[in-house]
Amino acid sequence: MAELAALEDPKARAVNERHGDDHGVNLGKLRALAKRLKTQQDLARRLWETDHTAARLLALLICRPKAFDRDELDVMLRQARAPKVHDWLVSYVVKKNPHHEELRLAWTADPDPVVASAGWALTTERVAKKPEGLDLVGLLDVIEAEMKDAPDRLQWAMNHCLAQIGIEHPELRARAIGIGERLEVLKDYPTSPGCTSPFAPVWINEMVRPRQS
Repeated sequence: MAELAALEDPKARAVNERHGDDHGVNLGKLRALAKRLKTQQDLARRLWETDHTAARLLALLICRPKAFDRDELDVMLRQARAPKVHDWLVSYVVKKNPHHEELRLAWTADPDPVVASAGWALTTERVAKKPEGLDLVGLLDVIEAEMKDAPDRLQWAMNHCLAQIGIEHPELRARAIGIGERLEVLKDYPTSPGCTSPFAPVWINEMVRPRQS
């Protein structure tokens, strides 16, 4: 904790706080610290229990993803206040855990939109890597009916899933683009030069163009 406190940088905090993350540690320096510590599951659990955002991010980098049980991950997700902690927990830990499919189904149906967004993030991963058994048409039906009025984090996760379906599944591409055009979710999102817009029709077309050339 003393080392993390020494890494605190006001400029990094200002940038992070704009994204809802209440810490001031440069993520490159955090990763370097994690590399030095290597995997330490007991330390990871103790860091998580501090409820300190930078400590929790470090915990997620040094933990053993397969060592957590299902209920433990469910509690951790509900404790993850900061968006970066939430994202890293899903991406670095839950996706590598044997209970990920069970959690995907439970979280997607959860009434808490932030929890549900984690379920959609896991669904997006399956759309890309293991779509067998997924009802892709059914997912598009839900996105079409619910994405427009969904809270921000859930809307973002549903939109990513919509784009991924359009990118990975040519037979559903026209419908995915059509849904995006009708709902206009993230159409006016400010995008830096050289970055792809998160507006699904633009995102889909940008990603499939290299494959078609």
